[in-house]
Amino acid sequence: MELNNEFEVDRPIAEAWALLTDVERIAPCLPGAQLEEIEGEEFRGSVKVKVGPITANYKGKATFIEKDDANHKAVLKAEGRDARQGNANATITATLVPVGTGTKVTVSTDLAVTGKVAQFGRGVMAEVSEKLLKQFVVNLEAKVLAEGSAPAPAEPAAAEPAHAVPAEPSAAAPADVATPVAPAEPVVRRITPTEPVEPVDLLGATGAPMLKRLAPVAVAVLVLLLATRWLRRRRG
Repeated sequence: MELNNEFEVDRPIAEAWALLTDVERIAPCLPGAQLEEIEGEEFRGSVKVKVGPITANYKGKATFIEKDDANHKAVLKAEGRDARQGNANATITATLVPVGTGTKVTVSTDLAVTGKVAQFGRGVMAEVSEKLLKQFVVNLEAKVLAEGSAPAPAEPAAAEPAHAVPAEPSAAAPADVATPVAPAEPVVRRITPTEPVEPVDLLGATGAPMLKRLAPVAVAVLVLLLATRWLRRRRG
């Protein structure tokens, strides 16, 4: 299913672009999301989703498959899996354009979900995504934008060249043969959460209309449970 949303950020487009493509900085603003580790351009973490008594914890990864600095367009591929509730995959395209002194962000999400969460359909998921995106903007303003721009990292001072004495060539290794260098191992950086992450409550996000849709199902389940208990008592 395709979901389309947009919001505005009270920052010039260059600053908004640098901020919104900094996954480590904005991850704590995403409801239910927790960034756990980074390896190169791959970001790994989890998203907790709650639907009534059902709680799913999608463990997965996200990678930029396109990041156009000139046109301020980014495409992020995300995929996650919960062992009991199914899979979720999304391709998220974000485009930024200047609006006055701020920036408008258009987000198009191509979402595919399987399992129990998929039963709610496009209408409910669109309503959920809109409300969660609004919550993301609120969190972004409170946790990131209120702090102001992130200071640019200081450039390291240039080290003076050392006057090393060249070593004499070894008899085992001719002077004109370079010693092979082993490839560097990928560095995995762990992220320590600053606060516990609460799951996204999809029923709470959709409100009364969603409860009305689920009411017949809830009544049917309740009747089935009562009938099962009655039959067990009669057999006993």
